[in-house]
Amino acid sequence: MTKPPRIAKAQGRSVPEWCAKSPDDPVPKHVRLRVLRRFDNKCYLTGILIADGQPFDMEDIVPLEEGGMRRESNLAPALRLPHEVKTAAERKRQAKADRVAAKGHGIAPEPARKIESRGFAKTDKTPRIEKTPLPPRELYKDVTQ
Repeated sequence: MTKPPRIAKAQGRSVPEWCAKSPDDPVPKHVRLRVLRRFDNKCYLTGILIADGQPFDMEDIVPLEEGGMRRESNLAPALRLPHEVKTAAERKRQAKADRVAAKGHGIAPEPARKIESRGFAKTDKTPRIEKTPLPPRELYKDVTQ
């Protein structure tokens, strides 16, 4: 069995690289801190300094859908809003790639199902009640003067 690669720590001491057992594993706090220090407390996507206490996410440099691994060397700190925008764009691109691949393999997309409802209750249509028209406006002029 080969030894895991080692990552240099701030004091010069090397530690083994963290690697997740599954893609859904959360990144431990000590690894988040090491990754943040490796990028000099700056957002990977925008270059903006991440202030103390400011929420940030761990960005996969190479997305998992494109063959990236959930390990320390593939992580970078990213501010929440730019990370959400980048993730949405990646999901859109991946969904299109999946649709093209499915079409190429002859897999038809599921047809959109019509929403079924019981409809509105049947009512008897009653004729409209005719209202009497108002008197002409000239009659009101005399009263208000």
